[in-house]
Amino acid sequence: MRKLNDAINRFCALHPRLGIPGLMRYIVASNAVIFVLSMFDRSGMLLQFLSMNPEAVLHGQVWRLVTYVLIPTGSDFFIILTFIFYFWLGESLERLWGSAKFTVYYVSGMLLSALSAILVYLIDGINYPLYGALYVNAALFIAYALTNPDAVVYFFFVIPIKMKWMAIFEGALYAVQVLRYASFGLWGMALMPIIAMLNLFVFFSPGLHRRVDTVRAHNRREAIQFRKAVKEQKQQRGYNHRCEVCGRTDTDFPNLQFRYCSKCSGYHCFCEDHIFNHTHHVE
Repeated sequence: MRKLNDAINRFCALHPRLGIPGLMRYIVASNAVIFVLSMFDRSGMLLQFLSMNPEAVLHGQVWRLVTYVLIPTGSDFFIILTFIFYFWLGESLERLWGSAKFTVYYVSGMLLSALSAILVYLIDGINYPLYGALYVNAALFIAYALTNPDAVVYFFFVIPIKMKWMAIFEGALYAVQVLRYASFGLWGMALMPIIAMLNLFVFFSPGLHRRVDTVRAHNRREAIQFRKAVKEQKQQRGYNHRCEVCGRTDTDFPNLQFRYCSKCSGYHCFCEDHIFNHTHHVE
């Protein structure tokens, strides 16, 4: 994943003109136009013509690999809010990444979603058409939440919720969906959200690895500093551990257990009688 992510970053840096500036403007504008036109199409043929139909694609109707993202998602009442929300997400990510990287992210998500529907048809034998960029939009949302986890949105314009909690909730829903279909033996349907949002893993897993490496390095430095401090303390004072409450040391009481409190700021040692019975040090 890391090598693939690095390759994508190099490609986008070397070919910045391949991006489509303001891509989400065109997507949202097209969604709005299709929404209006579909109101006058009582037969539903327009949406059927644009949908990602796996069986039709395998019979040569390749335009469906792209056109299904033009179909708006969401209910009629919230459709305008949906347009505004995903326009804001797309514009924010494009400003952060640049047009080329955002275009690669969106287009790869679009093609992966189409591929997931085709796999469902090939594995489970279910012709599962896609009407709208459901997984593409979900990948946009989770990408923004990973980039700005503490950003706040107001649910129903009243309840403030951080993006990270909404992303965790949405991820949990997809996990339940995967487990549910897997329990029924529908492996294509179970793999669908995983394949459809694989671009999310490609773009963000290297960052998660770097965070884990940073935490491990920090903990390693803390452990080295701790051992060094204990060694210096023994050389200067003649003991390794001393309870800050009763003053007993491991030299005077070799059978006594000593622990360092994880809730105190800094390194503070206590004997087994006072490790759970002391006032915590707070900076």
